[in-house]
Amino acid sequence: MSAAFRIGTDRLLAPRPFGSPATLHSDSPTLSIRQCAHFLEGDFLMPASIRKLTGRIGAVVEGVDFTAPPDPSTITTLRDALNKHKAIVFDGVNLDNDGQERVAGWFGELTTAHPNVPATDGTTNVLAVDSETSKANEWHTDVTFVVNPPQLTTLRSIVTTPYGGETLIANAAAAYRDLPEPLRALADSLRVVHTNQYDYARPSSTTTLQKEYDRVFVSTPYEAEHPVVRVHPLTGERGLFIGGFARRIVGLSSSESAELLRILQSYVTRPENILRWTWSPGQLLIFDNRITQHYAVDNYDAHPRRLNRVTVAGEVPVGVDGRPSAQLVGDASHYTKVLEPAT
Repeated sequence: MSAAFRIGTDRLLAPRPFGSPATLHSDSPTLSIRQCAHFLEGDFLMPASIRKLTGRIGAVVEGVDFTAPPDPSTITTLRDALNKHKAIVFDGVNLDNDGQERVAGWFGELTTAHPNVPATDGTTNVLAVDSETSKANEWHTDVTFVVNPPQLTTLRSIVTTPYGGETLIANAAAAYRDLPEPLRALADSLRVVHTNQYDYARPSSTTTLQKEYDRVFVSTPYEAEHPVVRVHPLTGERGLFIGGFARRIVGLSSSESAELLRILQSYVTRPENILRWTWSPGQLLIFDNRITQHYAVDNYDAHPRRLNRVTVAGEVPVGVDGRPSAQLVGDASHYTKVLEPAT
């Protein structure tokens, strides 16, 4: 039975030729409600309702029962929604850490919490995104300093703010499509080095907890070389694969790299490409980490804010030329299994 619906009878008679008798035998072929909907309406029933949030990114999904094991059609529907909308949101999920790990596991093998930062609350896979330790108010794609960054990120609201504290998510595929043709051709040909080693440049009011978090975050150095334009393994879409951990374009000086990355990044963060999500208690946000960037808005004064993050292991990125990413510094095998590039 679908995890999205509770239907008393899930089987119906197969369609018969017009005018033939409606005889039922114990061995009569049967069809599920979804299959009958295909004949009656020309399509299968969706196991969840999906409401688009903006023209370019984001949707709210309703009707999924997270307390029951999903059937394949539910997972297919959610995966299709992610491919189309890049980010999907669920209200009133009533999940704990185990439940969030279980739901994230619908999409693949989980990573551990982080290559350097310990997991929270005695877990293995859950990272606390807590305002007491880190604001995350810089555009980035999660953990791009390893050779195969997570394919999906899940965020669950634990402590929400009375105002502000939104998460911005940007569609990097739409950004790529917006590029002028000469700039698109240039981006197709480039490689960029991502690293976790950079100056956070926090203000003087940085707390001891935040300073310790920063120290742990960079305690083991990692560098990975990725294509500037990544080809999505499921949709074939091209997206700008850059963000805050991208520091040096191969073959260019540091100043040239910074200027070109600034230009490319300006297309990612165009307002038309952004979903601005305001958190409420008990929500789950899932986004495709392969083709988005995100940013936690620091506009909530001293109020506490906490999300719990669980990520799903991803493939090695591949560029337009078919060349895969490469790890340059560090071994993150304790964090994620290195999956081969999708073919």
